[in-house]
Amino acid sequence: QSTWGKRIAKKKISGAMNFEVENDLNQIDEENYIHLRVQQRSGRKFITIIEGIPTEFDYPKILRAFRKLFNCNGAIVKEKDGREVIQLTGDQRQSVSTFFKEQGIAKDENIKIHGALA
Repeated sequence: QSTWGKRIAKKKISGAMNFEVENDLNQIDEENYIHLRVQQRSGRKFITIIEGIPTEFDYPKILRAFRKLFNCNGAIVKEKDGREVIQLTGDQRQSVSTFFKEQGIAKDENIKIHGALA
Protein backbone atom coordinates (compact mmCIF):
# COMPACT_ATOMS: atom_id res chain seq x y z
CA GLN A 1 0.00 0.00 0.00
CA SER A 2 1.32 3.42 -0.91
CA THR A 3 1.97 6.14 1.63
CA TRP A 4 -1.01 8.01 0.19
CA GLY A 5 -3.31 5.11 1.05
CA LYS A 6 -1.88 5.00 4.57
CA ARG A 7 -2.52 8.72 5.05
CA ILE A 8 -6.10 8.36 3.84
CA ALA A 9 -6.69 5.45 6.21
CA LYS A 10 -5.59 7.61 9.16
CA LYS A 11 -7.91 10.53 8.32
CA LYS A 12 -11.23 10.59 10.13
CA ILE A 13 -14.52 11.71 8.69
CA SER A 14 -15.76 14.55 10.85
CA GLY A 15 -19.40 14.42 11.80
CA ALA A 16 -21.68 11.42 11.88
CA MET A 17 -21.33 9.74 8.49
CA ASN A 18 -23.14 6.45 8.70
CA PHE A 19 -23.50 4.50 5.45
CA GLU A 20 -25.47 1.54 6.78
CA VAL A 21 -28.74 0.62 5.13
CA GLU A 22 -31.72 -0.80 7.02
CA ASN A 23 -32.29 -3.88 4.86
CA ASP A 24 -28.75 -5.22 5.37
CA LEU A 25 -27.80 -4.01 1.89
CA ASN A 26 -24.42 -2.79 3.08
CA GLN A 27 -22.86 -5.82 1.38
CA ILE A 28 -22.92 -6.08 -2.40
CA ASP A 29 -24.31 -9.28 -3.98
CA GLU A 30 -21.82 -11.70 -5.51
CA GLU A 31 -22.88 -10.92 -9.09
CA ASN A 32 -22.93 -7.13 -8.57
CA TYR A 33 -19.63 -5.30 -8.47
CA ILE A 34 -18.48 -1.78 -7.85
CA HIS A 35 -16.29 -0.80 -10.80
CA LEU A 36 -13.47 1.72 -10.34
CA ARG A 37 -12.13 3.06 -13.63
CA VAL A 38 -9.72 5.79 -14.55
CA GLN A 39 -9.94 7.92 -17.68
CA GLN A 40 -7.13 10.17 -18.89
CA ARG A 41 -8.24 13.72 -19.63
CA SER A 42 -5.16 15.52 -20.91
CA GLY A 43 -1.48 15.13 -20.18
CA ARG A 44 -1.20 13.95 -16.57
CA LYS A 45 -4.81 14.68 -15.62
CA PHE A 46 -7.17 11.83 -14.75
CA ILE A 47 -10.81 11.25 -13.78
CA THR A 48 -11.86 8.34 -11.57
CA ILE A 49 -15.25 6.87 -12.46
CA ILE A 50 -17.11 4.86 -9.80
CA GLU A 51 -20.11 2.83 -10.93
CA GLY A 52 -22.18 0.02 -9.49
CA ILE A 53 -22.88 1.51 -6.06
CA PRO A 54 -26.37 0.29 -5.08
CA THR A 55 -29.04 2.99 -5.31
CA GLU A 56 -29.95 2.40 -1.65
CA PHE A 57 -26.88 4.40 -0.64
CA ASP A 58 -26.95 8.18 -0.47
CA TYR A 59 -24.76 9.28 -3.41
CA PRO A 60 -24.41 12.93 -2.30
CA LYS A 61 -23.31 11.81 1.17
CA ILE A 62 -20.68 9.44 -0.26
CA LEU A 63 -19.48 12.16 -2.67
CA ARG A 64 -19.13 14.63 0.22
CA ALA A 65 -17.00 12.11 2.12
CA PHE A 66 -14.78 11.51 -0.95
CA ARG A 67 -14.28 15.21 -1.54
CA LYS A 68 -13.37 15.82 2.08
CA LEU A 69 -11.10 12.78 2.56
CA PHE A 70 -9.27 12.82 -0.77
CA ASN A 71 -9.09 16.61 -1.21
CA CYS A 72 -10.47 16.39 -4.74
CA ASN A 73 -13.46 17.60 -6.68
CA GLY A 74 -16.26 15.34 -7.82
CA ALA A 75 -19.71 15.11 -9.34
CA ILE A 76 -22.63 12.74 -9.69
CA VAL A 77 -23.21 12.19 -13.40
CA LYS A 78 -26.27 10.58 -14.99
CA GLU A 79 -25.27 8.21 -17.81
CA LYS A 80 -27.23 7.81 -21.06
CA ASP A 81 -28.75 4.53 -19.83
CA GLY A 82 -30.09 6.20 -16.67
CA ARG A 83 -27.45 4.96 -14.21
CA GLU A 84 -25.72 7.40 -11.90
CA VAL A 85 -21.94 7.31 -11.51
CA ILE A 86 -19.58 9.31 -9.34
CA GLN A 87 -16.67 11.08 -11.03
CA LEU A 88 -13.67 12.29 -9.03
CA THR A 89 -10.69 14.31 -10.20
CA GLY A 90 -7.39 12.45 -10.12
CA ASP A 91 -6.62 8.75 -9.89
CA GLN A 92 -8.47 7.85 -6.67
CA ARG A 93 -9.10 4.13 -7.35
CA GLN A 94 -7.02 2.75 -4.48
CA SER A 95 -8.31 5.31 -1.99
CA VAL A 96 -11.95 4.70 -2.96
CA SER A 97 -11.44 0.94 -2.65
CA THR A 98 -10.00 1.37 0.85
CA PHE A 99 -12.90 3.67 1.80
CA PHE A 100 -15.55 1.15 0.69
CA LYS A 101 -13.87 -1.65 2.65
CA GLU A 102 -13.43 0.41 5.84
CA GLN A 103 -17.02 1.73 5.77
CA GLY A 104 -18.43 -1.75 5.18
CA ILE A 105 -20.08 -0.75 1.90
CA ALA A 106 -18.40 -3.54 -0.07
CA LYS A 107 -16.01 -6.42 0.44
CA ASP A 108 -12.68 -6.67 -1.34
CA GLU A 109 -13.99 -9.34 -3.73
CA ASN A 110 -16.90 -7.09 -4.78
CA ILE A 111 -14.67 -4.23 -5.96
CA LYS A 112 -13.19 -4.36 -9.48
CA ILE A 113 -10.32 -1.97 -10.15
CA HIS A 114 -9.81 -1.50 -13.89
CA GLY A 115 -6.53 -0.36 -15.44
CA ALA A 116 -2.96 -0.67 -14.28
CA LEU A 117 -2.12 0.85 -10.91
CA ALA A 118 1.00 2.97 -10.91
